[in-house]
Amino acid sequence: MGHHLKLESLTGGLELLTFDTPGQKVNTFSAAVLKEFDEVVAALSKRTDLRGLLVTSGKPGQFIAGADLTEVSAEGTKDSIAHGHRLFSAFSELPFPTVALINGACMGGGTELVLSLDYRLAAEGPQTKIGLPEVKIGLIPGWGGTQRLPRLVGIDAAIEMITSGEPVDARRATEIGLVYDAVPADKLIAEATYLIDETHRTGEWRQIRLKRSQPFGLSDDQFNFAFGIAEGAVKAKTRGQYPAPLVALKAIRDGINRPLQEGLAIEIAAFHEVGTTTIAANLIAQFFNTTRLQRENGVDNRDIQARPIQHVGVLGAGLMGAGIATACARRGVRSVMVDVDNARVEHGMKSARKVVEDRIAIHRATPGELADMFSLLTGSTSRQSFSECDLIVEAVTENEKLKTQIISELASVVRPDAIFASNTSTISITRLAKAWPSPERFAGMHYFSPVDRMPLVEIIRGEKTSDETVVSLVALAKKIGKTPIVVRDCPGFLVNRILMPYMAEAIVLLEEGIDMDRIDKVATKWGMPVGPITLYDMVGIDVGYYAGLVLQAGYADRAVTTPLLAKLVETGRLGKKTGKGFRGIDKKGKFIADPEAQQLVAQFVRKKSELSDDDIADRLFLCMSLEAIRALEDKIARQPGDIDMAMILGVNFPAFRGGPLRWCDTEGAANLINRAKKWESLGRRYEVPAALAEAARQGTRFYPAPQKSAVRSA
Repeated sequence: MGHHLKLESLTGGLELLTFDTPGQKVNTFSAAVLKEFDEVVAALSKRTDLRGLLVTSGKPGQFIAGADLTEVSAEGTKDSIAHGHRLFSAFSELPFPTVALINGACMGGGTELVLSLDYRLAAEGPQTKIGLPEVKIGLIPGWGGTQRLPRLVGIDAAIEMITSGEPVDARRATEIGLVYDAVPADKLIAEATYLIDETHRTGEWRQIRLKRSQPFGLSDDQFNFAFGIAEGAVKAKTRGQYPAPLVALKAIRDGINRPLQEGLAIEIAAFHEVGTTTIAANLIAQFFNTTRLQRENGVDNRDIQARPIQHVGVLGAGLMGAGIATACARRGVRSVMVDVDNARVEHGMKSARKVVEDRIAIHRATPGELADMFSLLTGSTSRQSFSECDLIVEAVTENEKLKTQIISELASVVRPDAIFASNTSTISITRLAKAWPSPERFAGMHYFSPVDRMPLVEIIRGEKTSDETVVSLVALAKKIGKTPIVVRDCPGFLVNRILMPYMAEAIVLLEEGIDMDRIDKVATKWGMPVGPITLYDMVGIDVGYYAGLVLQAGYADRAVTTPLLAKLVETGRLGKKTGKGFRGIDKKGKFIADPEAQQLVAQFVRKKSELSDDDIADRLFLCMSLEAIRALEDKIARQPGDIDMAMILGVNFPAFRGGPLRWCDTEGAANLINRAKKWESLGRRYEVPAALAEAARQGTRFYPAPQKSAVRSA
């Protein structure tokens, strides 16, 4: 047997095929693996002595992760997809019944492999997840998933799994008929042996194959109803910005009432339709960036080891402080949050409870997990509670004088070797570190709100922050389920530095007489989850205003002043938290038009600009992207992928555009320069950065040009 696959005989005329690639944590379908599978299935097809085949994984808690995406680019070929179809069709035609033993994650091409087998058994427990996540990287299932899954579980369940990309657990897989049964992991072979015996007795395996090779048989009414409803739901969810779910739905629709082989041919054509898109290339790049960040330690020296952080103290039990302490305790890190009085501490503990209770309500957590969290989370009004902590995270009001005082006071309370991190979103880490006796053990650890849902943590290096401190904070962030991105100290750090020009430009547009609803609509149509005006109301107009002051001081040559924001803060219109801002808030907590706010905005309109929607979009997103280029020039982040991922994870920059720098590559440097020149009279925020001008002259990009290669189903 070859390098990746092992075939061994079991009693009763059964063979066990084990997929186990040496040196890898998970099994993936690389070109070499596919070739080996070809050889194995060709040999098995000639065996007349076998009663059945069991297919399993040699990886504990992992089945098959899907395709090896290192061999994937955004330029698919029909031939490469057809290879997978031929292989899996060969499995479906073996002259004996076949059973998949799924113990762990089974994704993409792995799921398509098990769909080609006669039966599937799943191991009970949370480690088993079965899914077709291809739409999340801009593709569709390309090795038979769009045709075999509906024939197995029905139209509705298949459409939900394929167009959402979300996996199902063993219990749900059993309910919808994706697996025959869910059993204890140590019983999989025994149950499969019984199943083989039983299907030979009844002949069911032959009937199954015949049925699944035929048209599904929907009536016209069933067909029109099912796909009409599904199309509306997918369009509402994707807003027309992600084509893959709709193309997947079309492949299901066009193939389901045809013989399987015709349906598979339809799938190949549909896959090619999305496999060559820029959107797929951008989403695949995001996948690679995510994987890279999971592997990196945050510094150039890979040999630097993290200090273990087993006990975290959080100063401040407000929204951010409670969120940070909760995130740590939920992932097994002992945490204490400290505030000035019992009422605030109790409020923080209630916030922690609500985070998990909300997840219990949607079946994403259990009461046992709530109990586990509270066994590790405590509250106190005494700073002496920090005396044994490995790390103290400060999360108090965004006031430099207050933070500096607190940092200085805590130095006499904590261990001499403790690390200190500030959750500041704007204040210089280098300046704050001067109040700490060991500035090499001082850094920024900027979480995003709400902490329980936002994945990004900016790890900010001060001038004297050590590599060991950075690596230790990166390791902790990963441990608690966050994505850490290391950045250098500068006003606004990385995310806020790039975001604020966009936010400020929205106010400038208001002052030019552009309607706030129109500004938000243009931004959401471009791909943002909410528009900038709504975002002000959501995060707090005062927060945006004071952050803007920091950016105005730090980048005085190109920042714009926003007197309208100052007036809103002065009048107490701070957004959702005060019930009024740019818009009002109804009894259900939804934003509604507020004539008083509209009158206030009208007082600040300096001129009436006649702008198209494209003009508005360029004004908003050009200044953001130009600032991203300047941050790269200033080496605030270590590479372009860090900047793009920070914006995608931190402010939900549209992933299908790949991030501000990848968007620049897509649009082309020369094109962007011409568009920026249209607005250069507005100020230096539209001045072309040297790196963009150089890219236009040399015909270069911020990222290497995509390589041509075959795309396989993920």
